[in-house]
Amino acid sequence: MNETRADPVFDLVVIGGGVNGCGIARDAAGRGLKVLLCEQGDLAQATSSASTKLFHGGLRYLEFYEFRLVREALIEREVLLRAMPHIAWPLRFILPHHQGLRPAWLLRLGLFIYDHLGGRQLLPPTRTLDLTADPAGAPLKDTFRKGFEYSDCWIEDSRLVVLNARDAAARGAEVLTRTRCETAVRKDGLWRVELRDAQTGAARLVVARGLVNAGGPWVEEVIRNRLREDAPARIRLVRGSHIVTRRLFDHDRPYIFQQSDGRVIFAIPYETDFTLIGTTECNHDGDPGEAVCTAEERAYLCDAASAYFKAPVTQEDVVWSYSGVRPLYDDGASSATQATRDYVLKVVDGDGVDQGGAAPLLNVFGGKITTYRRLAEAALAKLAPYFPEMGGPWTAGAPLPGGDFPVDGVEALIGRLRARYPFLDDSFARRLVRAYGTEAGEVLGDASSLDDLGRGFGWNLTEREVRWLMTREWARSGSDVLWRRTKLGLRLSEAEGEALDAWMRDQAETGGAVAAARAVS
Repeated sequence: MNETRADPVFDLVVIGGGVNGCGIARDAAGRGLKVLLCEQGDLAQATSSASTKLFHGGLRYLEFYEFRLVREALIEREVLLRAMPHIAWPLRFILPHHQGLRPAWLLRLGLFIYDHLGGRQLLPPTRTLDLTADPAGAPLKDTFRKGFEYSDCWIEDSRLVVLNARDAAARGAEVLTRTRCETAVRKDGLWRVELRDAQTGAARLVVARGLVNAGGPWVEEVIRNRLREDAPARIRLVRGSHIVTRRLFDHDRPYIFQQSDGRVIFAIPYETDFTLIGTTECNHDGDPGEAVCTAEERAYLCDAASAYFKAPVTQEDVVWSYSGVRPLYDDGASSATQATRDYVLKVVDGDGVDQGGAAPLLNVFGGKITTYRRLAEAALAKLAPYFPEMGGPWTAGAPLPGGDFPVDGVEALIGRLRARYPFLDDSFARRLVRAYGTEAGEVLGDASSLDDLGRGFGWNLTEREVRWLMTREWARSGSDVLWRRTKLGLRLSEAEGEALDAWMRDQAETGGAVAAARAVS
């Protein structure tokens, strides 16, 4: 074992580099706390990159009377749209009416509540559609004659996580990826946390005044095996799987399809040439990191979509699938579908009680991506008695990196980027703006031609962009780049992906790129 070294005292150590962990680290760092975040793999490597990519209130949660959660999420949609217009944008969802399932009047009532529960300002209201005349009806079976169109929002989920981590680092937080929490024990009113670098094996001792366990589906594992404490609550592991197919329809409006089992699935335009279909909800056993879309889930999603589309969706249409495990708070619901999506925060301090002692531990149970920022505020409110010196809430009006432009300013930003870099075609410029916003020019730097961007790895991914991702966004492997920082894994061949991974390993072995990446934090 390599020698352990000690550090100055941190205010908070955050375990977990998903959306909740990075959101809490960002909020805490912005309030003046000294923060360290550790993630055992890559940022957003698990649940936070395996969502349906939606900022939404959760229309169907109204059926389970989750009014507070839905209201909070609906309000957050517009807060987040303003903070990250490059990676989030409005969508108009098509809900076909299905005879024999939820009646049309009930759907319209639910959509009326959905329109008005969250104080909608930016997004247009629901309208009724004649699917025999509207282009949205063309891909559907002729039996679907009536539908509704309502608003929700898209989010590039894994980029959301990375941008929160970057903003946390810019505000003084230390962000460590590929770094595992081995143990954490209270001693003399402080947490002593042993960390281990997954690549070098080097151990590091960190001392902190407080500890946040945002381990996602590993939250109980962290409590029992790393902290060796009793869990104050239980989670229910629910696997959500998705398939990506060739493009199934020509317009840009997604669908929400009711199912006879009470569930809904989405069919969403994805990465220009594809359609994203999901999600399933199955109780999950085993390691969350090994979750895959099973053959049964793939067949379920194909059948669910085929019940609506004129052209059947077959296994041959599927080009990719993915699966993530959601750590839902176990409220005793009889099925995974009915389990609450709300978050629960539990604080236990050195005296074993909530509030008033030393060395607090905050465990994060459940939550949904739409309410991650509110969850972070609630977490800091729980910890406030232990850190009376920290500042107040600040994130509601603060853009994430690259998001400092108007909600309706994407096209103008693309135009300015192409004027500055005339060698970019529209597809290339659009992808860069949608990923990096106002920072797209920083990615390209002083380039005056495509050749200046260095080696091409396939599609329009170049050496200059990959170096940016390695030095500024903690990317270490080809999969980090192709499936989390971008979705170009859908475009590059297996051989091209392997070549990218080999090039990144070579760069890491030279020390330059990894050293620069660590310097970010």
